[in-house]
Amino acid sequence: MSFSNKILLWYSQNKRDLPWRNTHEPYNIWLSEIMLQQTRVAQGIPYYLKFVENFPTIYDLANASEGKVLKLWQGLGYYSRARNLHATAKNIAENYKGQFPATYKELLKLKGVGDYTASAIASISFNEPEPVVDGNVYRVLSRYFGILIPINSTEGIKYFKKLAYELMNTANIRDYNQGIMEFGAMQCVPQSPNCLGCPLNDSCVALKDNKVRELPFKLKKIKVRNRYFNYLILVDTNNKTRIQQRTGKGIWQNLFEFPLLETTKEINLKELQEQITAVVPLNNVSEVYQYNQNKIVHKLSHQHLHTKFWLVKTKDDLKDGVDVKLLSKYPVPVLIADVIKTFKNVYF
Repeated sequence: MSFSNKILLWYSQNKRDLPWRNTHEPYNIWLSEIMLQQTRVAQGIPYYLKFVENFPTIYDLANASEGKVLKLWQGLGYYSRARNLHATAKNIAENYKGQFPATYKELLKLKGVGDYTASAIASISFNEPEPVVDGNVYRVLSRYFGILIPINSTEGIKYFKKLAYELMNTANIRDYNQGIMEFGAMQCVPQSPNCLGCPLNDSCVALKDNKVRELPFKLKKIKVRNRYFNYLILVDTNNKTRIQQRTGKGIWQNLFEFPLLETTKEINLKELQEQITAVVPLNNVSEVYQYNQNKIVHKLSHQHLHTKFWLVKTKDDLKDGVDVKLLSKYPVPVLIADVIKTFKNVYF
């Protein structure tokens, strides 16, 4: 039995019942694929269901406000995915009459759609023989064939794509593509895979050569940057606070946050007090203390945010202040959402 037929047989016997597998509609497939980038399936399912409920069609998503889209996305991270999702929905609604392009090449022209996503939509929705290559597929192919080429190198990307073309089952591309991804997610997992129960174990090079733990091979990651965030939770006598929208091209674009003092190192209470007025012009600060007992280290792909939240009580009336009870309506990074939840429970 060929490699692809073994994958298809395994998939028919082991596939999970996932909500987006009950349809071939490109809108649903696109939505699920964008959400599952850098996200575990178990975490992505509630978000997918929530989006489909709020935005049943591409037009519903296109007509929604960015704030609502970001709020529903809150907690998934990589917020550029949500902004690209929204922009692409508008593009398809306005320029494609609400219909997704039906080919891999045309799909690639959509914002936020790369090789993998275009391949997934083209094959699953339109039955186009285009192989998918995601992290799961890299792992399966590198182990099965014993390939030592780094999967995150230019050479590796080209090599694995070519190999995927040669192996794909064109007669049943929908199930084959979903099958090989599922195989990597459930059988050929990153840590401690069940090789004894694997249907490919009789011809897996990594198993034969005892290299399962070594593959797939990756080049060293980019050096992680440490940043030091000090958020000021301002509270005036009317129980109002201040929240502002992030702008620019950095992390969390267009999400909201408390006034921020970023420093080059971790600072203490005295150092913070000396710099408060540089962030917010206050005349009457009555009390300042660190809200979170221990600093929070929020880890992103290329940076670690060493974060402290400081409660700053003031007798000044905060202009454009927001009632603390309304904070949960704003789209914020999950780091801040967690603090808002505890803050409201403790103080109000």
